[in-house]
Amino acid sequence: MKTLPAIALGTWSWGAGMAGGDQVFGNHTDAGSLKSVFDAAYDAGLTMWDTATVYGMGASEDILGGFIKDYPRENFIISTKFTPQIAPATEAPVMTMAEESCRRLHTDYIDIYWIHNPADVERWTPGLIALLKSGIVKRVGVSNHNLAQIKRADEILRAEGFRVSAVQNHFSLLYRSSEKAGILEYCKENNIDFFSYMTLEQGALTGKYGTANPMPEGSQRAMTYNPILPKLDDLIAGMKKIGDAHNASVSQIAIAYAINKGTYPIIGVTKPRHVEEAAAAAGIKLTPEEISTLESLAEATVVDTKGAWENHMA
Repeated sequence: MKTLPAIALGTWSWGAGMAGGDQVFGNHTDAGSLKSVFDAAYDAGLTMWDTATVYGMGASEDILGGFIKDYPRENFIISTKFTPQIAPATEAPVMTMAEESCRRLHTDYIDIYWIHNPADVERWTPGLIALLKSGIVKRVGVSNHNLAQIKRADEILRAEGFRVSAVQNHFSLLYRSSEKAGILEYCKENNIDFFSYMTLEQGALTGKYGTANPMPEGSQRAMTYNPILPKLDDLIAGMKKIGDAHNASVSQIAIAYAINKGTYPIIGVTKPRHVEEAAAAAGIKLTPEEISTLESLAEATVVDTKGAWENHMA
């Protein structure tokens, strides 16, 4: 099993179209604008990439695959997902989608393959077993699953000699549902890697946006976050103060928080500076007092950033 870097890089906003790109983030990214991002990541030693077929309906995988094909495959950890809502009408849809992902990614195996959401744990989890037996995927995980669903998926896999080895859920200073529901502790106790996405809350926890500088209109994230930005002022101020003590930015404190809580944050990157900031954040060690302060400030915002696609974890 390959050693995981402290941070994974996300491609949710790569390409355009459904469930990513311009629809969610209000920006259009293509291979030409992203090559420098990929190169910066490689130079920084950040070689774990997370994508999904549904991100841009294959565009994200296509772009990433076009980059990695020019390097030794073993240099990367590639993570992608089966999304039940777009399952193909084939005899083995999980296998079909994984094979199509491999083609777009220019690889003959996937390091971590996920069930993207718990549309039907009983129906879709068994589809992972054939992938593991064939070697097309090396490890499997579940995303957006609550604790009961994680345990049930693990039972299904263990019956065939496999297991859930990773969980990927929304986790940030503003959304700690997986911790409060006991999922972080369960993962720790069972040697399951927990990957946290939306650690920066789509930019709301970077310090870039605020009451006087809202997110550009015309995207889903602007609709979600602009109304709550005024409630984040004290939290952002506290993050900046702690950041100053570590010679770090607000966004680096948000990333460091997720790492210090024992998770692997997945950081969306569309510019080389995003990669550089993320790489530096991996070295920040927060004190227990700093973590407590951040959590108290976050709780005081009384905001709920649960995505419309997410189940309640508890």
